[in-house]
Amino acid sequence: MPVLVVLDFDAEGIKQPSRSAIAAAAKLGEVHVLVAGSGVAGVAAAAAKLPGVTKVLVADDAAYAHHLAEPMASLIVSLAGNYSHILQAATASGKNVLPRAAALLDVQPISDISGVVDADTFIRPIYAGNALATVKSADAKKVITVRAASFDPVPAEGGAAAIEKVATAENEAKSSYLGEEISKSERPELTAARVIISGGRGMQNGENFAKLIDPIAEKLGAAVGASRAAVDAGYVPNDYQVGQTGKIVAPELYIAVGISGAIQHLAGMKDSKVIVAVNKDEDAPIFQVADYGLVGDLFNVLPELEKAL
Repeated sequence: MPVLVVLDFDAEGIKQPSRSAIAAAAKLGEVHVLVAGSGVAGVAAAAAKLPGVTKVLVADDAAYAHHLAEPMASLIVSLAGNYSHILQAATASGKNVLPRAAALLDVQPISDISGVVDADTFIRPIYAGNALATVKSADAKKVITVRAASFDPVPAEGGAAAIEKVATAENEAKSSYLGEEISKSERPELTAARVIISGGRGMQNGENFAKLIDPIAEKLGAAVGASRAAVDAGYVPNDYQVGQTGKIVAPELYIAVGISGAIQHLAGMKDSKVIVAVNKDEDAPIFQVADYGLVGDLFNVLPELEKAL
């Protein structure tokens, strides 16, 4: 049976984590993708160009406009009979929708996989990423969220899949959309950025983020991240948080400034290709995972780095 991948997208297009989920699904068999939303013809056309995708299922209805868990789960269940595996990236939407779909299907969801062994067996991190568990499922259908940082995303173009419309599924409207507040930035999204510069408690306040880190991020075309300590202290918004309880990232370059390297933070960024750490404490745990480390005062180092760039 083919494999179904539920896509995450916004006005900018299909999100990179979904392309990583397609890469994971390709290890399991023929890949179909689901585009659910309102006015999604453009997204469906973009999905048809994704390499490895053979069919795009389109559910175009106002009920799916905001990807609420109940209507999305009902839609997935209505389609599940044709698929052996149902995957979605481990994004906020994936973590919200797929567990409900799994409950309706009466199967055990498999969360945050970082590897595919075979059709029944998967690898997932446990203990804040300090150990990897190999899990085998006996369920007839596998409902899986994918750790995007562990799979290289498929290219945005190169495929030519068929597009097929699907019917709206019946749904008990137990929740309704009221509104949302989304922070906007010209910088790339954390989970899709090639370069990330993150600050920790050592930044001391939010003004120092804006004065010292933002100019470097602008020059590098980087996303700005933060440790949980910096977020909890109110220096930056919650969506900046990198770590076990934040966003899992694996950029080509990760610069950690004033971050000690608590295990919860390391769990979110240690798969980065190159890690650079700046900290005045030479015994900081961050230096144990860093490829390059500089012991120094960030208030001296960052202005020098900006000048050099």
